Amino acid sequence: MADWDETVLSEAHSRLLAGEPVGLEVVRAPILASWRRCQSLGVLADRATDLPYSAELAQESSSLARAARPVLDSLQTQLSGVRVSVFLTDERGWLLERRSGETSVDRRLDTLQLAPGFCVAEQAIGTNGIGTALTTRRPAFIRGREHFADSWSGLACAGVPIHEPLSGRVIGVVDLTSLEGGQADPAMMAMALNATRAIEQRLLEGTTSRERALLEAFQAARRRMAAGGPSTMDTPADALLTPRDRHILEECATALISSRQTGLLEVPLTDGRTAALLTQPVESPSGVTGFAVEAVLPSGDLRRLTAPASDTTPPNCGPPPPALTATRTTGTPAEPRTDTGTWLLAVGEPGIGRLALRARQRLELLCDAGACVGTTLDVARTAEELARVVVPRFADFATVDLPEAVLRGEEPTPLDGALRRAAIAGPDGGAHLYPAGARVAFAPSTPQARALDSGEPVLEPVLARAPGWIVQEPARTERILAAGVHSLIAVPLVARGATLGLVNFYRAEHQEPFEEDDLSLAAELVGRAAVCIDNARRFTHEHTVALALQRSMLPRGLPAQQAVEAAHRYLPARSGVGGDWFDVIPLSGTRVALVVGDVVGHGLHAAATMGRLRTAVHNLSALDLAVDEILTQLDDLVGRLDLDRDEAGPGTDGEEIEEIIGATCLYAVYDPTTRRCTLGRAGHPPPALVRPDGTVRFVDLSAGPPLGLGGLPFESTDIEIPEGSLLVLYTDGLIEAMGDGDPESGLDRLGRALTQRGRTPEQTCQALDAVLPCLPADDIALLVARTRALDASHIASWDLPADPAVVARIRSDVTAQLADWGLQGLEFATELTVSELVTNAIRYGGEPITVRLILDRCLICEVSDGSSTSPHLRRARTTDEGGRGLFLVAQLSQRWGTRYTPTGKVLWTEQPLNR
Repeated sequence: MADWDETVLSEAHSRLLAGEPVGLEVVRAPILASWRRCQSLGVLADRATDLPYSAELAQESSSLARAARPVLDSLQTQLSGVRVSVFLTDERGWLLERRSGETSVDRRLDTLQLAPGFCVAEQAIGTNGIGTALTTRRPAFIRGREHFADSWSGLACAGVPIHEPLSGRVIGVVDLTSLEGGQADPAMMAMALNATRAIEQRLLEGTTSRERALLEAFQAARRRMAAGGPSTMDTPADALLTPRDRHILEECATALISSRQTGLLEVPLTDGRTAALLTQPVESPSGVTGFAVEAVLPSGDLRRLTAPASDTTPPNCGPPPPALTATRTTGTPAEPRTDTGTWLLAVGEPGIGRLALRARQRLELLCDAGACVGTTLDVARTAEELARVVVPRFADFATVDLPEAVLRGEEPTPLDGALRRAAIAGPDGGAHLYPAGARVAFAPSTPQARALDSGEPVLEPVLARAPGWIVQEPARTERILAAGVHSLIAVPLVARGATLGLVNFYRAEHQEPFEEDDLSLAAELVGRAAVCIDNARRFTHEHTVALALQRSMLPRGLPAQQAVEAAHRYLPARSGVGGDWFDVIPLSGTRVALVVGDVVGHGLHAAATMGRLRTAVHNLSALDLAVDEILTQLDDLVGRLDLDRDEAGPGTDGEEIEEIIGATCLYAVYDPTTRRCTLGRAGHPPPALVRPDGTVRFVDLSAGPPLGLGGLPFESTDIEIPEGSLLVLYTDGLIEAMGDGDPESGLDRLGRALTQRGRTPEQTCQALDAVLPCLPADDIALLVARTRALDASHIASWDLPADPAVVARIRSDVTAQLADWGLQGLEFATELTVSELVTNAIRYGGEPITVRLILDRCLICEVSDGSSTSPHLRRARTTDEGGRGLFLVAQLSQRWGTRYTPTGKVLWTEQPLNR
């Protein structure tokens, strides 16, 4: 058959993925329907296996797993030596058990992640025996290319749903999988069916004797009814129901049992179809009486089931499902029925149905609240989630009022002032109540004030009889009562012993007033929400502190210097606090250092580590060390920090100190007198150089290891940069954001974004702002510097021999140069400085000796020689004949220092300009 022709199936699969039509003459109808479902869910056929995983499920031993274990043991024995494996899953497709007939099969299954704890639902991996059986609620046999995922095309799977004996609900799947996808034995399906029946029988044996007696009585009554009524099919009709429809039918069945209603009940479903519930009394031989509810789904055009005229509505057993209509009959329906199937929906005893219904509704509300409240660590958002989850199931209106301090993340203070309405939910936005954002001050006599004072919830079943509430604001309370609001519960938000605010529940459309049971439910809801709000408040506080710490450690502005024109950007990640930083550091001789770094990770630890590294960079730069030496010192520092953590062990509070994962850095030094730039990087992305004509290239630098690894050298590169070029330094968050996680694509897009001539650094930052996300996944630090060149007329230099006789001549040359620059007021100090430094170079240094004057924001005097010995400032004694020269130089200069070169050293001084 073409159905099993792998070549034909592969071609059909490719056509489907390409959007071309595929006919049923090529692919079986259930398979084609599953393929189309997978396409609509966005499942990728060619992706690598990456299934959802739950460590808790991998270790869990559920009641289903315990009941199935003997059956699976028997199957494993039967399949010994055969390349077939047996799987057991729960109702959502999570694998609970795996048994293999041959151990070599396990390795292949592990590569496909077919192991306990992984999910193989259709939405996770596409068409397969387990996921498709759960989706269709029917046995599914899938082999070879019928699987949607390419990686599964070598398998054959036979999956059979397991039904809960009393309710008929699908609670799991038994699946037999063969690695011989094209030659699978059809007997696999028979074995899976037999195993499923055995597991269902064991589950039935685990029920109570009362439940079994009622079930046996109902089955006997159903056989009697079937003998004289319309025929039924074996296909379970719940395969055609959504979870919401099943929920509606289960609530209707509970209401019918509690009301002792028998006969036929029509139930509208969510998609316009109509289901029928047939209720019959049952009695076990031991005398236990109860009712059984059977559900019937019509087929074809889904005609509405009707009945003779005697209509009554069953007693109200709590809020009924939407648009629920009831028809009481004593005979057969007036119109013939065509059924897709009938199945047992519920069996129970009268008197407990109403309690069961209300208990289930409350448990579902608590469950939904647990899933919906606290999805984020935002205080206002959490308050809104609480208000929305209770409306309209529990209350018609809900409000959440919080003090300003809690909204800001601060520690809660005594609630003696007005609160801020953080959230409100209800029809028309609760127009008659205080709106969201309003400040609300409750009068001392109101239920809200009493709840805040006592810390306990307060119930007002009849709001119109609560005079203390009415005096709050008479005009507004009259409007509230006129709108039909009749009952109130006020619950304080208390977490960890502190009151965080107040929650109010109002009823209007619900006819029943709040009861004591509702009070306990409201307290449970608010208690859980209070913990979520307190967690959000604590996070907001810590986040604010971390941001303040980080911002205090980042540069607040760029220092004054003439070497480059610079602009910068810093974009925090979605997590808020990271370890990226940048710096512009003026150096001696008009040079400037440009630095960008990135500490891996986020949070306070990353911000604090960033601050320590930035401080270290400033200190090392002040020593005028070479670029590669600075990176080496930073590498040693990060290694020592990590070693200190290891030696310290747990912190004082018993918690483990967070590990320093690593850091990267790019360090560049630009000299405007020579237009040369020396760069080095430690595991950091390369800088971009934008020439004046708009061409862009990424500077080819030795990458170097990230900081903290140690043991490997760092290298520096020296390049000449044309005046007016842009040097762009950035962290990896920039290229990841521009390339959607792909660094190569990010570099390409960055290069294209920078390709434009004539931009200033600020305009370049603005151009990149336009293509970056508002909240990137990682921090982004960006530093753009446009280079300048110092005019040659502002530089004067002299090469001197090592002869003391040249000291007098250099003094006169320096005096003449100062006169040319109009700096006669600096002659005395400059002559003395040059004389002392040249004398030291001749006496203690060596050739070549060079004197250089630079006119910039200040007057810079540099004397270089061929010795690496550096002079030190000291206090001369009264009997010493020398040792005072360097002291005088320091007194006459605003800054002075020494920097080393490959051929020796340079002594430099800076004097302010006194024009």
